[in-house]
Order: sequence, then C-alpha cells, then structure tokens
Amino acid sequence: MLQKNKLIDKFNRHLNYLRISITDRCNLRCLYCVPPDKIPKLKHEDILRYEEIIRIVRVGVDLGIKKVRITGGEPLVRKGAKDFLKSLSEIKGLEDISLTTNGVLLKDSIESILSAGIRRINVSLDSLDPQTYKKITGFDMFNRVWAGIMCAHENGLSPIKLNVVPLRGRNDNELFDFANLSFKYPFHIRFIEYMPIGHSDINAQKAIYAPELQERFSKIGNLISVEKGLQDGPAKRFRFEGAKGEIGFITAMTHNFCRNCNRMRLTADGQLRACLLSDIQTDLKTPIRNGCSDEVIAEVLLKAALSKGEAHKLSESTTPAVSSQMSAIGG
Repeated sequence: MLQKNKLIDKFNRHLNYLRISITDRCNLRCLYCVPPDKIPKLKHEDILRYEEIIRIVRVGVDLGIKKVRITGGEPLVRKGAKDFLKSLSEIKGLEDISLTTNGVLLKDSIESILSAGIRRINVSLDSLDPQTYKKITGFDMFNRVWAGIMCAHENGLSPIKLNVVPLRGRNDNELFDFANLSFKYPFHIRFIEYMPIGHSDINAQKAIYAPELQERFSKIGNLISVEKGLQDGPAKRFRFEGAKGEIGFITAMTHNFCRNCNRMRLTADGQLRACLLSDIQTDLKTPIRNGCSDEVIAEVLLKAALSKGEAHKLSESTTPAVSSQMSAIGG
C-alpha cells in the first residue's frame, strides 16, 4: 500500500480530485471547443485502455485521490463506457464519481449511470432554443438533450448541473431564461466564463463575464450567497429567494481560483495535466505500456503534481496560453 495524502504541490495544495477524459471523440461540434478546420483524432491504440485507467485511479486513491469526474470529448460515445463506470465505482477509497456529458446519449445511458452509483452529473447546455442550440453545437439535438436531463431528474440524480458558456450575440438573450430555470427545477445553473483554449470560432470579445452577469440577474431578484459544501468545485454559488435550484459563476478569467485548486487531469492519451490552463503535461502512458510498477505510476503522479503552477496566466495576454483543444484535454 502506497502512503496516502502525498499528492501535494509546491504551494501546499492537496490534489485529491482527478478529472479523466476517456475519449477525444464527440457527437457535437461546439463553436468554442472545435476549430473551423478538421481536428486530427487520436488513433485507437493511442487512447488509454479502461484497465489502464482503473489502475491509475487505484494508485491515485492510495495517494489521496478521493474524487473522480469522467469527461471527454463526450464520454458516453466510447464503447464500453457503461461497464467502465461500473468498474470505477468498485474501487475502494473513491468517495465521489461524477460525469460530464453533453446529454445527447444521457437518456439511453441512465440505467448504467445509476447502477454505477453516479448521482451527480454536469450537462453542457448553451441554449434553450432548438435553433440557437443547433447553431452553437452544429446539430439539431436540443430536444433529445432536454429529454435526457428530464430523465435524469425523474430518476433522482442530484444535483444536476447545467453548464452554460455565455457568449455575446450567441446566447446572451437567453441568460434570464437559464436563471429562471432555477425557480422551476432544483438544477444548479453554472455560468462559465469563456476561456481562450486552443483555436475556435469564438474570441474573447464575445465573452460575458461574471460581474456583468450578476448585474443583469439583479433585475430578477436578490442573489443570496450559498455556502460551499465539502465536495464543491470552484463555482460561486447563489440562490434567488424562493428558487428550488441555484445559479453559480465559474470565474476563471475575472477572479481565478487557482490558490484553492485541487485538480489534476488525465487526458485520453495518457498525459497528466496539473492545470487545465497550461500545456505542461507529464507522460504516464509510456511507462505503463513499458510494464512499469505501481510505484513508478505513483512517482509520475507526484512529478505531475509538482509541475502545477501557482496560477494560470491567461488574463495577462490576448494570445491563448493553451494550444491544445478542449476536446483533447477533457473539460
């Protein structure tokens, strides 16, 4: 058994949360995620096998990992994902497993998600209007996604978080509609500030940041601050008086939360990234494929933790500091 609680970076942050991308494939082409030209896809042999991911998580748990989130691309498009989620849930010491999805396959996958013990999901949803949704994602899938969200809600998943990237001229006329969802449903509506990652059809001038959003929402009602829970992420949480759900702001650009970041990321091709907003990564796939021991995997995890910078630098320049596409990193 490896010594626990060793994933501590140079700034004394305990890294106990691992986000795992299991594929770079996606069944949508969202404007802020996908560049206008074709993205080269990973070869099948370059993607970590499920048993390799399970092994990494087991070692990570021995080093203090308590929480895992499965992402993509779109994780539910990968063959065998449902069985993988079940295997992941059987790892002793892992206290929380969640899933980020675009919702297209959510309704068809709900039984497998429940049987894996997953009760918390994030659904990327940038419009409540079918036509706008199609313009942003490239596909006419809104009704299918909404049916998946309703299915998750009816089956008791909670909280269901809806991730919205507010973009001027794209979905800013719907922001009140999103906020008002919190009165009807117990959903957590998360407004995520656009981050200049990779190359896309969106630029920073289109972004709408949290201070402007809070000013707009003050017209709906008083925003009451909600205290964070132990497993909470970086969102600043609020609730309108009388609302069933919440709204929240993820302020990566206007008020970064780097000093409290407890995350690492494992990409689909086996690279460890200690920060989403940095291209620095540590290769884990090669030593695993070369037959390394669990102790070596632990050493690579510890090395990656020590590569974590004090804070990201995106707000210091108009030039993207991250060249990798979000679909390759995992959201």
